[in-house]
Amino acid sequence: MAHWRIKLSLLLNYFVFAILLNSVGTVILQVQNNYSVLASAASVLEAFKDLTIAIVSFIVASYIIRIGYKRAMLAALGLVILACLLMPQVPAFWTTKLLFAATGAGFALIKVSVFATIGLITNNSNEHASFMNFLESFFMIGVLSGNFLFSAFVDDTNPQSTAWLRVYYILAGIALAAFLLLLITPIDESSVKQETPTNPLRDLVEMIRLAITPVVLVFIITAFVYVLMEQGIMSWLPTFNYKVLHLPSSLSIQMASILAASTAAGRFLAGVLLGKISWYWLLMICLVASAGLVLLALPLASGVTGDAVTGWGNAPIAAFIFPMIGLFIAPIYPAINSAILSSLPLRQHGPMAGLIVIFSALGGTTGSIITGHVFDAFDGQTAFYFSLIPIGLLLVLITVFSRMQKKTGKEVKITAGMGGH
Repeated sequence: MAHWRIKLSLLLNYFVFAILLNSVGTVILQVQNNYSVLASAASVLEAFKDLTIAIVSFIVASYIIRIGYKRAMLAALGLVILACLLMPQVPAFWTTKLLFAATGAGFALIKVSVFATIGLITNNSNEHASFMNFLESFFMIGVLSGNFLFSAFVDDTNPQSTAWLRVYYILAGIALAAFLLLLITPIDESSVKQETPTNPLRDLVEMIRLAITPVVLVFIITAFVYVLMEQGIMSWLPTFNYKVLHLPSSLSIQMASILAASTAAGRFLAGVLLGKISWYWLLMICLVASAGLVLLALPLASGVTGDAVTGWGNAPIAAFIFPMIGLFIAPIYPAINSAILSSLPLRQHGPMAGLIVIFSALGGTTGSIITGHVFDAFDGQTAFYFSLIPIGLLLVLITVFSRMQKKTGKEVKITAGMGGH
């Protein structure tokens, strides 16, 4: 079996969806300009993406073996190719909603299939972990590339221009290349198809039983609050740069890439530090530093006019400082995920993964909608000051979670698993 072709295909699949999933902040800014959509209305795009991820992930987790990993990935790529081609042909807010629904459904199929396929093409745990980390790194490359790709098509002289929609022809082309590569690449799924398919009803009952366990319940709330904060910032940073810092649209999108880069750096550094320091104390330090950065950066945004801003060289200092919050919030989500999974028996990892996906999606949707409404009701600075509330809640919730975990006698030292959500 041509493993290098399969690996290349999986990387390309992840690259496509990294750009599409993380373009929501850019698109939120653009639909406000193009379709006269209020910030509160634009915030529902996050829901179209996240809720379909949650729903489809739960459904396909039980049936993916019957469908087949390759077929599921081909269906996902075909779906986003059609959605991308529709965007420039029918420029409207409803097609944007359809795009993110298609992206969410497609990513659910891709994520479950990719993770399962890795087990088929790796020979041991070290090789599995190595490729998984490389895959996550490639995902971040896609996130960074997306910001610059979209900004290249934005017309700063005419905010109402729909020229930026032409970027979807390129994305459709990349997705088509991924589709064709996967189509001609053989994947031997015979070993998993021989296994007895899981019972969807049994999986649901087990997931509900697990969710009402006290330590898991506290974890779920913690994960929900974290993603609420993260997505509130990530999805609205381009709009913050445009409306509060008064940067040109293209530069607003480009400079949002600082958040993606700092998040990637934060997860890499945490992977090193977690070998030397308790995960609990690292997260406490990170949360305090995050709050400090909010209190430092947002006052710098006051009074910024943006009159002479033409590029990175003369952008206001706040545009550089605030996105560095990614460096500090990055370790939180993967660390708590590793903590809960490591304290559960292997048979419960599947249901726990389902809970993580569902409540992360709900948290992301809630965070984006709340931030959008605060943008409308007050202003962008106030909306980002609100991030101090979930930061404060996380200080309490992570402390409670850590103490409950210690009482179970199953606390472990976390040194790996620093992938994103």
